[in-house]
Amino acid sequence: MSEEKVILTVKDLHIEFHDHGQTETAVEDVDLVLRRGEIVGIVGESGSGKSMSALAIAGLLRRRAMMTRSGEILFEGNNLLTCDRATLRGVQGKKIAMIFQEPMTSLNPVMRIGKQVGEILKIHYPEISKEERKKQVLKTMSQVGLRDCETLYRMYPHELSGGMRQRIMIAAAMIGNPQILIADEPTTALDITTQAKIVKLLSKINEVRHTAILFISHDLSLVSQLCHRVIVMQKGRIVEEGSATEIFEHPKDAYTKELIAAIPKVDLSESA
Repeated sequence: MSEEKVILTVKDLHIEFHDHGQTETAVEDVDLVLRRGEIVGIVGESGSGKSMSALAIAGLLRRRAMMTRSGEILFEGNNLLTCDRATLRGVQGKKIAMIFQEPMTSLNPVMRIGKQVGEILKIHYPEISKEERKKQVLKTMSQVGLRDCETLYRMYPHELSGGMRQRIMIAAAMIGNPQILIADEPTTALDITTQAKIVKLLSKINEVRHTAILFISHDLSLVSQLCHRVIVMQKGRIVEEGSATEIFEHPKDAYTKELIAAIPKVDLSESA
């Protein structure tokens, strides 16, 4: 891919948290490039720094909590780590959107689904009428594979299945047509069949809208199905990166080899 297609560049990202006199390094010397239309997987164990890196890119880490941070997250000429609040608010949700792993903790339990999906439009496009906003909400809900959207529009999160709630989260993220979609463990709480459907949906969004996707996961089998390029993180550092083919067929780092070796193998002979 050409340099002109680069839409996000992370340089020397270093994040530390200080708590009761102790210093904990969450992310150290991370470099990352994301290009338009690319799906990049970031994999690693819990505590590897993959989600922390994603939250930093999305601008969702509290700056006061990050006692020490250095490096740059460059998007549209701005460093998202140090830019003013107005600039950051103009990016969040509208240009860089995020999907979280557990919809029930991310969705407002007392707000109807339609209102939550349309929240980004209300914030970033106040000139859109209420009627037009509803029309766009219903259209986006339909595009992510939801049916009977008029009924869903009036429902509450607890009335939906886990897979439906995750599709609602994707609709809420995509309604502003962001350039970058960050999916942080979006399939963890779902059964295997629903996981496959969500991965297929993300692939379709990438194909149709050319949205760049950062797919954060510990599930390498899903990453191998979806991602064009893979970054492996361990203890806050990137230990290996390359195309999906390179990583899964010719891993170089010992940690990467361990992760790949741990992918569950299905013995088809037992089910025959």
